Amino acid sequence: MLTLIKQAECYSPKRLGKQDVLIAGTKIIAIEADINLDTNVACEVIDGSDLIVAPGFVDSLVHISGGGGEAGFASRTPEMNLTDATIAGITTVVGALGTDDVSRTHSDLIAKAKGLKQEGLNAFCHTGSYHLPAKTLGESISHDIMYVDEVIGLGEVAISDHRGRQITAQQLAEVAAESRTAGLLSGKRGTVSIHVGSGKAHVNLLHDVANNTDVPLSQFYPTHMNRNAELLTAGIEFCRAGGTIDFTTSTTEYDLANGELAAAEALAYCLDKGVNVAQLTMSSDGHASLPIYNEQNELVGFEVGTELSLLSSFQQAVKQFNVPIEKALSAITINPARILGLNKGELKQNRDADVVLLRQSDLTVHSVWCNGKKMIEDSQIVANGFFNSAN
Repeated sequence: MLTLIKQAECYSPKRLGKQDVLIAGTKIIAIEADINLDTNVACEVIDGSDLIVAPGFVDSLVHISGGGGEAGFASRTPEMNLTDATIAGITTVVGALGTDDVSRTHSDLIAKAKGLKQEGLNAFCHTGSYHLPAKTLGESISHDIMYVDEVIGLGEVAISDHRGRQITAQQLAEVAAESRTAGLLSGKRGTVSIHVGSGKAHVNLLHDVANNTDVPLSQFYPTHMNRNAELLTAGIEFCRAGGTIDFTTSTTEYDLANGELAAAEALAYCLDKGVNVAQLTMSSDGHASLPIYNEQNELVGFEVGTELSLLSSFQQAVKQFNVPIEKALSAITINPARILGLNKGELKQNRDADVVLLRQSDLTVHSVWCNGKKMIEDSQIVANGFFNSAN
């Protein structure tokens, strides 16, 4: 079947104005001002006059197989379901292990990514975890990146965090160089995802590596950079030195009340300070454990991240903080895709048909296609995962 979206406000994520978008099979085959078809082939025509058509969202950090729980074994978080992503407009996820790389394994992580792909989602993952030496599926970081299709990089390696291994610049440089080289050999980016905690060193370790070795700053992709104002300031300096930073959309009321900035606010603040939007992204940290620590690093609360927070933060950026739609979209589509080396996040002829329709009135999700397969229609789930039923 062909699908023709007529006269929607089109963002590629660059604003293109009113356009028609034609989907055939798994691809976008045309984006034009006016498409008229003369064919006997079945074609669904969608009136997009009150809608925005945009790339499916790229969520660059999701704990797709569940995360460890800092409140003990009973607090290990559940795995993500297909519809957790699709109802939020997400068509591409990148999974990772975090604090727990003992009860959570790469075998399970990669199997989950393969399962999500079987259900129709674009799913990738990182090898490694918070800790170094890096745990891997195969014999090395290089092996995983080069021989496992779903593995695109390393991470999320923890710095400035009491739960990390307190690694040195030399240790980080070595694994970053290995990830980079493996990426070059396999046509991948080999990005190193960096979990940044609330420690006072911020991202100094990344600067040390870039200043004293041949590993460029652009090899690192630090996330959680909206933890507090001081870290955000360090993040702006990181961008000015040539890096890119990511803001986490899942949060807690406690953290917001104790210095964390909402991802949408952090995005708007950086843009106001002159940071190039291409250096800024947002990710959900979906299904991660969100432990709440006091100043003595004592656990005082616990919540779980949600993929839906990515959509909510996009809406908040536009409606509350006046970020232009194309810039807010760039932060959750083409920017993370480019940083991770994925051919995703852009509406373009002959690209994969990862498409989201948003209502112009309130930016809620109307419909979602992933590789041409309709996942959401008129805000209702039409494609379910193997174990989750329609809701």
